[in-house]
Amino acid sequence: MTENPTQGAPLFHTVLVANRGEIAVRVIRTLRRLGIRSVAVHSDADAQARHVLEADEAVRLGPAPARESYLDIEAVVEAARRTGAQAVHPGYGFLSENADFARALEAAGIVFVGPPVASLDAMADKIRAKETVAAYDVPVVPGVADPTLDDAALAAEAQRVGFPLLIKPSAGGGGKGMVAVHAADELPAALASARRTARSAFGDDTLLLERLITAPRHIEVQVFADAHGTTVHLGERECSLQRRHQKVIEEAPAPLLTGLAHGAELRGRLGKAAVDAAVSVGYRGAGTVEFLVSDEDPDAFFFMEMNTRLQVEHPVSEEVVRVRGQRQDFVELQLRIAAGEPLGFAQDDVALEGAAVEARVYAEDPANGFLPSTGPVLRWREPQGEGVRVDTLLLPAADAADPAAVDGGQPEVTGFYDPMVAKVITRGADRAEALDRLDAALADTVLFGVRSNLGWLRELAAREDVRAGRLTTELIDGMEAWNAPTLPEDLAALAAEALEEASDDAAAAERHAAGSAWARADGWRGAGAPQPGMRVRVGDEDRVLHGPAADAETEEDESALAGLNLLAGDPRDPRSAWLHRDGATWQVRRLRRAEVVEAARAASAARRAPAGAASPEARTPMPGTVVAVSVATGDTVAVGQELAVVEAMKMEHPVTAAVAGVVTVHVAEGDSVAAQALIAAVEPAAADESAEPAPHEASAQNA
Repeated sequence: MTENPTQGAPLFHTVLVANRGEIAVRVIRTLRRLGIRSVAVHSDADAQARHVLEADEAVRLGPAPARESYLDIEAVVEAARRTGAQAVHPGYGFLSENADFARALEAAGIVFVGPPVASLDAMADKIRAKETVAAYDVPVVPGVADPTLDDAALAAEAQRVGFPLLIKPSAGGGGKGMVAVHAADELPAALASARRTARSAFGDDTLLLERLITAPRHIEVQVFADAHGTTVHLGERECSLQRRHQKVIEEAPAPLLTGLAHGAELRGRLGKAAVDAAVSVGYRGAGTVEFLVSDEDPDAFFFMEMNTRLQVEHPVSEEVVRVRGQRQDFVELQLRIAAGEPLGFAQDDVALEGAAVEARVYAEDPANGFLPSTGPVLRWREPQGEGVRVDTLLLPAADAADPAAVDGGQPEVTGFYDPMVAKVITRGADRAEALDRLDAALADTVLFGVRSNLGWLRELAAREDVRAGRLTTELIDGMEAWNAPTLPEDLAALAAEALEEASDDAAAAERHAAGSAWARADGWRGAGAPQPGMRVRVGDEDRVLHGPAADAETEEDESALAGLNLLAGDPRDPRSAWLHRDGATWQVRRLRRAEVVEAARAASAARRAPAGAASPEARTPMPGTVVAVSVATGDTVAVGQELAVVEAMKMEHPVTAAVAGVVTVHVAEGDSVAAQALIAAVEPAAADESAEPAPHEASAQNA
């Protein structure tokens, strides 16, 4: 644990945590250890969230949308004032890098656990940040950084920078709004999308352009600075495994550096550049300086940005950083600096020990384009074992030793916030051991109720190039589409049996409540004929399942049950059975009669349709908010043309036309839509000799 333990009175008597989810839980944990009273804030959607339950006091901010709750500066400051908080810890995201928020706290006489306002201002604007650090000889990526340029001027400048290039919101972070552009004709739509995302996420649509570095690796350096003139770095992390600029797996130390003969020397150069960047803005607190490093020429590295807060991936550094042989709690370091204490150590006191890896567990469906998954969490089982750590917003199981124990009160995953539900962190004596432990930990993690990326993460971490440390930020985007594992026949039979029993139990309960003479739960049936096959949906595939035969060998049943975690008939999802075995998870959902009929009709229509025909209906594959309508009713559209954009969990998803013709729009900008909601319908154009069949890909996008 961090040196310089608390002596006498605590650093602060009350700290408000202006965040939610796993980071709020993690900050509250340190506050409790230090004897500091914690105050949580929450939206209506988070009234029963874990961070609310674990805090000493909780304050409602407003409705579920973040702009009406977690991003409401006035409401957060008033909550701090009303609860007597001396300081506010912002976590990451939301208001953590908002200079106006820090100014409002300062005006209220409340300590902001973060850098000075001037540092926030300097680093929040990426254009200004590049100019500032360049003056301290920190290398920067060539590009265009002029906030006065409109889209037309940026397009003209792009020709000078050259392609490929990267569009970045000047005020943003976390990869949101970043768009790679490989040719000039892609630029107008990319600029519009980036501005829209930047305006929505950060309230500022200023953009900059940077030359896209080929074969890039993302290396970031953790820095801490106190108010007494000490600035140090605590080593680096490699975050090259990203999907659409969102980090997925992070590790410390960087395998790029550990694999180089002069890795220690390069680590020193990166660390010095990070410290120089922090000093250039008079930094104080925890920060991360991000660099792009060329895999082809590691000695060539470039400043990207400085995150003026604690990073999502800070646990991997906590697991390997040692100061005079002692582990460090980064939240405690933040609090001590905010209270005016000196760091109490110098650069020479810092060492790295072992290796650590972190995987972000998202509620999303990798087999369906990583679309967000929402709904109630029915069961959560964290992995256990040596070198395993889990940071999560989910509640611990009431009885983790019992795989069948019922989870009550778990939060529902909604479309209002980031889809990350947990971080699985493993530590080892070296990178190979850390990765082995990560594989085992991910295999042991059980998440029922929403689809997740757990299986995909295991497959990613087991790839030969990942195990060998051959990483780039382009690796994931170049991978083939992921296919979920097929449900084995033995588990399919068990799922059918479990669903049948759950249905019988529910029906018996209903009959008993109605006083029916049929209220018998002893297995009796009024007719002896066997039930027909059960029609279910497994993932996106419809199947007919049969339970195990009455005279099936018990040895075979026991084999299927070995290592199985099964949940069926939960009142929150009564028609589903969820199964987990050998690191794979399946949802088996019993179809309603109307769904069976609809599926039959769709199959019949598909058989009658001409070859290559696609659906005229454009539907959203996930729930969200319509942030843009790109066409108007009566417009003529082409195959693949964007009709609207739906945003969910901070990501934009275009809905496109699968056929050419005249469109009728069924939504307006700002509408909230459910999964599979009709966005638009296209009346197909009359066929002629020049018409081309709709490509399969366009049809699949809206399937």
